[in-house]
Amino acid sequence: MSLIQGIRIRNYRALRDVKLGSLWTDQSGAPLTPLTAIIGKNGAGKSSLLDSFGFLSDCLKMGVEEACIRDGRGGYARIHSQGANEPISFEIYYRESPQERPITYEIEIDADESGRAYVKSERLRQRRRGQTRGRPFSFLILSNGKGFAWKGEAQGYAEKYNNESPEELFERIRRELKNEESNETEWVELADCRHLGLATLGALKQHPRISLFRKFIEGWYLSYFRPDSARSLPLAGPQKHLDEHGDNLGNVVQFMQRDYPDRFTEVLSKIAARIPGVAKIDTEATSDGRLLLKFHANGFEAPFYAQQMSDGTLKLFAYLLLLAIPDAPPFMCIEEPENGLYHKLLSILIGEFRAFATGKKNAPQIFITTHQPYLVDNLTPNEVWILEKGEDGFSTIRRASDDPTVTTLVEQELPLGSLWYSDYLDDGRIRG
Repeated sequence: MSLIQGIRIRNYRALRDVKLGSLWTDQSGAPLTPLTAIIGKNGAGKSSLLDSFGFLSDCLKMGVEEACIRDGRGGYARIHSQGANEPISFEIYYRESPQERPITYEIEIDADESGRAYVKSERLRQRRRGQTRGRPFSFLILSNGKGFAWKGEAQGYAEKYNNESPEELFERIRRELKNEESNETEWVELADCRHLGLATLGALKQHPRISLFRKFIEGWYLSYFRPDSARSLPLAGPQKHLDEHGDNLGNVVQFMQRDYPDRFTEVLSKIAARIPGVAKIDTEATSDGRLLLKFHANGFEAPFYAQQMSDGTLKLFAYLLLLAIPDAPPFMCIEEPENGLYHKLLSILIGEFRAFATGKKNAPQIFITTHQPYLVDNLTPNEVWILEKGEDGFSTIRRASDDPTVTTLVEQELPLGSLWYSDYLDDGRIRG
């Protein structure tokens, strides 16, 4: 399974410098888990953390300038941490599978003299086959849209100059490429440094490792499910993936009914088991081509439409449907899945998320944010990260399992959510 083992975000809104999990440059923490939850008070930075993932994905898909203004971000100056002189930067430590060598991706996004965002630097690195120590080999280095990339699995320069710093390596290769032809390395000059080299080179067949990582980020999915959006009447027509707000819930139902009826039947069975009275869910196309989502309840002849169903029923149905879709996104972020759900359904929902994230070879990694202690009761300390706002106005983050006392109390069957509700997790201190 694809897994982000660690990520560091700098100078993105309130996230002046936060690190989760393990990085190649800092392996002081354990890797991230397949299911990860972010908790914290209002204003601590949970939404900014989720949006940072969406921002990076948008940078890949549409370029950094457009990503800075999408979804009301307001431009580079609005999302750049106040008072910071350094650019926005991300470092991702990622492993395609437990058997694969991890990849480190680093990117810096700055603003030019006119305030327009551009990619200042970009780098991908990975240890060569059989290498167990030393600096990972950089197979993509770009600075202001210029640099070099290695084709395929070529390792010639890595063996010669692996211990040089990135700056020394960059200058050496640039000089050598001017003096000789190379079948392994190509000099790269992007036409527009407002677009990622990962996007441009990742589309080329001769760069399989870059393509693989591009595909990974391109597939990220963020869910801000809104029941009112799911009650809309979209135009009829099957669609494979649920959008971030759930507007096309009926279209995904059509797709599952048509292409994967057995999986859809499993979802209906789970819904019937979780929400008493729901016997069947299907769709109906109106005369003007719009789509109605119908819920058939036991004891009632006429169906109930999505507009009449509770927020919790729609939300639980949408999440179970999301988990049933084939070729699920490799990385999923879900904001406050507990909203509208009966508290006893939260343990069921977390159980479904965990089983999905750990239950098959190509399972996605799932990040959630929550305010709900009942939900946190069903998580382990190493799955929970506590986000807090510091005195300087910037966010700090720590893992619940970093405090051994917290782990001990949970092992003694004290629920983690109850500890959080009672302020035992605040400021990293257990109150005596």
